[in-house]
Amino acid sequence: MNHIILLLAALAVFVTPTALVWLLGRRAGFPRWMLLAFLLVGWLTVFAGWALSQRAQPFLFPDTSPCYGTRSTPVSQYFPPDSFCRHADGELRTVNGSDAKLVFWAAATATVAMAGTAVVRRRRRV
Repeated sequence: MNHIILLLAALAVFVTPTALVWLLGRRAGFPRWMLLAFLLVGWLTVFAGWALSQRAQPFLFPDTSPCYGTRSTPVSQYFPPDSFCRHADGELRTVNGSDAKLVFWAAATATVAMAGTAVVRRRRRV
């Protein structure tokens, strides 16, 4: 029973939005390479943002959480995605480096650029 629930969750979260974007893009006449690039950088943006915002949370691997063992509380920020440890003195210290944030912002910029390019291409064609 658990496998069926997991399969339905994966279908709802990943397959349905991907198929919807693909079908709407093909109906609008966008080339396949543009749709594929948009989907890839879009999912990269989603996963990078999720990883950045959940890095301090000890729910997956408590021993490797940056806040574990320091008597600090993990705090998540969802946009812009970041994770912090709130220490005993009340100070928030980020646990994500600038390289990880660069990956997110590069993917987010590419996602917006691909959507803008698709709109410009469509308007020029019509």
